[in-house]
Amino acid sequence: DKFDEVWRKPRGLDNKMRLKLKGYPPVVSVGYRGPKLVRGLHPTGKEIVIVHNVKELSKVDKEKHIVYIASTVGKKKRLEIMKKAEELGIKIANPLRMEER
Repeated sequence: DKFDEVWRKPRGLDNKMRLKLKGYPPVVSVGYRGPKLVRGLHPTGKEIVIVHNVKELSKVDKEKHIVYIASTVGKKKRLEIMKKAEELGIKIANPLRMEER
């Protein structure tokens, strides 16, 4: 990723990032935060829900939520979750691609 887990401000005298030179990673500053209403939402405007099993899909509202299948879920269970989500009409943000199935 572009940033570490914890942001550390560049403070070195000759640090190119601090000087905001072209070709170096951007420095986090005031203009980077999004509006309060959409902060933390998926680009579709829906709230993100992480699902670990098929049972958790029943708690998802397809109008308000978009599903991410947890990274710890294996291929077999992932396919089960995808099948059930398709039946319920729930959108999955990180489905398996056709060549991976």
